[in-house]
Amino acid sequence: MSNHAYESAARLRPHRCAPTPLSDLARDFALTPARREDGVVDAVEGLEVSGVSVDSGDVVAGELFTALPGFKTHGAAYAPEAVAAGAVAVLTDPDGAAMVHANCPGTPVLTHPDPRAVVGPLAAAVYHHPAERLLTTAVTGTNGKTTTSYFLDAMLTAHWGACMIAGTVQLRVGDIAVESPRTTVEAPVLQRMLALAVEEGVGAASLEASSHAIVLHRLDGMVVDVAGFTNLQRDHLDFHKTMPEYLDAKARLFTPEHARRAVICVDDEWGAQLAERIAVAGQVPVDRVRAYAAPGGRDAAGADWWVSDAAVSMTDSATTFTLHGPDGQAIAASCPLPGLVNVQNAALALVMAIRAGVPAETAVAALATAHNIPGRMQRISQRDGVRGTCIVDFAHTPDAMELTLRAVRQITPGRLIVVFGSDGDRDRGKRPMLGEVCARLADVLVVTDENPRSEDPQSIRDAILAGVRKVRPDLHDVEEITTWRGDAVRRGVELCGPQDTVIVTGKGHEPFLEIADEFIRYNDAPVMREAVLDKWGEPA
Repeated sequence: MSNHAYESAARLRPHRCAPTPLSDLARDFALTPARREDGVVDAVEGLEVSGVSVDSGDVVAGELFTALPGFKTHGAAYAPEAVAAGAVAVLTDPDGAAMVHANCPGTPVLTHPDPRAVVGPLAAAVYHHPAERLLTTAVTGTNGKTTTSYFLDAMLTAHWGACMIAGTVQLRVGDIAVESPRTTVEAPVLQRMLALAVEEGVGAASLEASSHAIVLHRLDGMVVDVAGFTNLQRDHLDFHKTMPEYLDAKARLFTPEHARRAVICVDDEWGAQLAERIAVAGQVPVDRVRAYAAPGGRDAAGADWWVSDAAVSMTDSATTFTLHGPDGQAIAASCPLPGLVNVQNAALALVMAIRAGVPAETAVAALATAHNIPGRMQRISQRDGVRGTCIVDFAHTPDAMELTLRAVRQITPGRLIVVFGSDGDRDRGKRPMLGEVCARLADVLVVTDENPRSEDPQSIRDAILAGVRKVRPDLHDVEEITTWRGDAVRRGVELCGPQDTVIVTGKGHEPFLEIADEFIRYNDAPVMREAVLDKWGEPA
């Protein structure tokens, strides 16, 4: 398949990779040389590959191109582009083989009934199993993956000297960092990043694992040392259909095929169910973490680790807390982001780091400095008597919005202003729910567009406003911006006084607006920064 966002990821591949005989891969992964219309079977003897790619625009000479069946088009349609770039051979399914034979005469084709299921282990073999030479962590859950993975990045770096990161915001190995096309990249991209990390002497990797990636086998072929779970909230039900199915997808990460140890937040019913499922299976050791513990001691959920004494500082927007462990230890920590939701992320990261071998004191010191994560409670301006506080955040589900607005309320002496919208071509049921949450918890609402995609933007805003009207029938202190998202961000800053906070939610780090079939370069942070400078100038 071809994806414009993968172009920047092409740099993240090892400089040297000992080639692997294609016949060995055929034998080890039950790949069948394809038979052409004239009855001749494609020959693979004597051929070698030095890499794997699923993106035709990302192939370099000597690699195997894996043409996967997609949701809209078959990857085999892009085989000519891959072959022109130097692909040695093509791996695809039987339907794809006929397309490759028709369009790429002379190119050897290997088939597998489910190439997506085999490409991860195959890529791991081609890149010589790099994950086995790194300390690896992976975080899954609806919300908090990115924040937790960046907290882990800071902790792992403090102990191992360097950490690779692959998640929603960026792909980074050493000094090379590029925008990420999705939360979890395709398996060959992940495997070659890990191989580059080994080559560069990086000691650890902090990964995000989306439910889509788990189901679509992007993490197959590696076993992470510690896997963590944040929470499960309403999202992606256009893909998973029901919350139990959504949990089942997440649960696949916490099996011996994918993880050596599990750390699970049990603050919600889904986390508690997952921890119990892992414990009953008895194949992966599990630590239960509870961030929303009852004051003064162990919570009734029976957590192994729990938090007490969480307190938010209005001055520096940080949150202090104590993490209690199973051996009676009490670890005093400071999270550089406000709110209990970030205490949950911080506590999960601390336990994961400790279970990964990072000394507690090293992890705590690193956590305190891990601030300004792109699009995650990212402060554009801080209250100083003249300016208000301006924040960009990724909250885009009803539960995340509620937790985010409650967190920001704790650091807001004046009005809380929220600028928000909702995605097109995604779960429509959450739109009125978002409107209702914002109308209940914020003082001023500015409703705008997020990523309309193929839908009419007005219909999305109307659904949000229907939820708002359940709380505010007269739409008091509610504005609808129908022109451009940037206008809504600027309006939020215009409304913000010295004691107020304005938070722009929904897109966070995202570098594009998706409107119809266009990807328009856009990010909330620089737009808000410009609006802040126009209103207040540079800080004193």
